[in-house]
Amino acid sequence: MNILILGDVVGSAGRKALTSNLPNLIKKKKLDFVIVNGENAADSGVGITKKNAEDFLNAGTDVITSGNHIWDEKETMEFISSEKRLLRPENLISGSPGNGKGIFISKNNKRVAVINLMGNVFMKKCEDVFQSAKKFIELVKLKRDADFMVVDMHAEITSEKMAMGHFFDGKATMVVGTHTHVPTSDHRILEKGTAYQTDVGMCGDYNSVIGMNRDNSLKRFLKDSSAKKHYPASGEATISGLMVSADKDTGLAKKVEPIIVGGALESKI
Repeated sequence: MNILILGDVVGSAGRKALTSNLPNLIKKKKLDFVIVNGENAADSGVGITKKNAEDFLNAGTDVITSGNHIWDEKETMEFISSEKRLLRPENLISGSPGNGKGIFISKNNKRVAVINLMGNVFMKKCEDVFQSAKKFIELVKLKRDADFMVVDMHAEITSEKMAMGHFFDGKATMVVGTHTHVPTSDHRILEKGTAYQTDVGMCGDYNSVIGMNRDNSLKRFLKDSSAKKHYPASGEATISGLMVSADKDTGLAKKVEPIIVGGALESKI
């Protein structure tokens, strides 16, 4: 079972890189299930539109996760309840539209549980992320309720992400971090068999400041009066994520492989 999760898609450059590369990647790597974090996919670099979601799904994405920017495009609140394959963080304030978790059927007819969580430190106010994770793991058991399980931990600080990885170790196929847009080099399989990476990076133009226009970002840091509101960089984008080959009998990871395709980042590795 080959599962791929791709980091935050940023703006039009990230969308183009995803939709043009993912179909071939699915064939080349024999991917059975693909998860994409799409919360920065809109032209502004924050939020996701219905058209963005449809394009990702048509390109072979099975589930779209998100994070703190999920409501930045107002239309999302209208269509998220009907599009079950788009998740918002499970621990958003109670009563939020849509779902934060689900069990989905893979291309090879396996049950894949996916939960989208959001950290509590330096993030928008939400319910306790570890209590939400605890409730989920009590409700959904690997190999009982789902053949495989993936956790997208959308968080700012590394300690929250690493702690969540250890919490799910042996209980989930993979736990990955998103949000900070920079891929970390700590991809590995934890002691009890769960694949982990602190951040899988972004799908966007890396000749930038976390996907945003470099020159404008520098002006903002320098408090230059000519600086504009952040907007995405538009150069050739890299798609970045983590692929896990999982054991069909245990649902746990056997192999992890960073996926970095195209753009500035690939050329430097």
